[in-house]
Amino acid sequence: MRLSSILLVLLVACSSSTAPVTITSTTVADEPAVSVPVVTSDEPVTVTTVAAADTTTSAPSESGEPVVEGPFDPVLTPVAAGFAQPVFLDAPVGDDRLYIVDQTGIVFVIDGGDPQVFLDLTDRVRMAGEQGLLGLAFDPIDDDRFFLHYTDQAGTSVVEAFSGLVAGVPASDGVVLRVEQPASNHNGGMIAFGPDGYLWVALGDGGRANDAFGHGQRADTLLGALLRLDVNSEPYAIPASNPFADGVDGAPEVYVFGLRNPWRFSFDGSDVWIADVGQGDVEEVDRIDVADAGANLGWPLFEGTDCFKEPCDDTGLVFPVAEYRHSEGCSITGGYVYRGATMPELSGQYFFGDFCSGFIRSYDPSSESVTDWSDLLGTVRELTSFGTDGHGNLYVLSGQGTIYRLDRNG
Repeated sequence: MRLSSILLVLLVACSSSTAPVTITSTTVADEPAVSVPVVTSDEPVTVTTVAAADTTTSAPSESGEPVVEGPFDPVLTPVAAGFAQPVFLDAPVGDDRLYIVDQTGIVFVIDGGDPQVFLDLTDRVRMAGEQGLLGLAFDPIDDDRFFLHYTDQAGTSVVEAFSGLVAGVPASDGVVLRVEQPASNHNGGMIAFGPDGYLWVALGDGGRANDAFGHGQRADTLLGALLRLDVNSEPYAIPASNPFADGVDGAPEVYVFGLRNPWRFSFDGSDVWIADVGQGDVEEVDRIDVADAGANLGWPLFEGTDCFKEPCDDTGLVFPVAEYRHSEGCSITGGYVYRGATMPELSGQYFFGDFCSGFIRSYDPSSESVTDWSDLLGTVRELTSFGTDGHGNLYVLSGQGTIYRLDRNG
């Protein structure tokens, strides 16, 4: 199955102490019904690269910063197509290779040619609805090691370590974490190393609706939270600065809680940007600092800034910096703060989108303004994820199998 299920039923949270920007523009009449084929592990997948238009960047200036000439006219350039269900793209810093995560259980690599299968886990990954291979993170210290986040055949969320990145022959180094899921949806799935050197893991509230299992406001469960792990020990250690490291008031692994279903988070310096998918009315963008240990993002007391569960006591909650209603979309897809070299005009803006309406927008934290790029870039059907390459360029992934790069036109 494709991500028509994974993001159509994804969910929301809260972040920031100031009032959020309310986003209005693109209108979606109804949640679209997406009809897509079921992909099984024995169906062949033909994946190809797409010839891209040239993008010209002049030599660096005396300050070392690139000087980009010509009018500012961003475009989406197709770079690869034919994937079954691409849900993530990443690369080690400074690396020219691209690694693409397909929800079916395959990691592809593009290394100057057509995409090749780098690692096939279809025998151990359950691909159904929101379940599947969902996350990838490269170890910032050990350039041979990487981590994957997936749903196993029993429906359990698994984070597993691998080595063999340098030689291109990956092998398991063992399971780091297993978290049993009470339902099949709200899996989260993102993993990433923070500037603190620790591995952060996103997990949803356990699934169904209305925080059915009561995990949202509980810090003593690993669900509905961002976890923070020291994976330099086997299988992992608890950082001493984790807010519940002693296990008294919460689970030692938990760093942030009050999330519904975080569909992508990213780091920009000490900032953590979190997109949390809403239930019935609101999608939100949350922003916290890496040092905000124990931050409570509000679900299910609030959906965005809307009261969701009485008495809606907002004491100590962190509210979103931006939100939009379900008249404009139905499932937020989190992205990245742009730090690429080709479009300095976009530097510092946080890009995000919506799976249902396909819009692409950016939020400027310096002005608290939102720009809708849909008129210029068009919309991307089944916008499953954003990604970045080893040089900071931004990519957009479509559940229909195509990967685009945000380029400067001309």
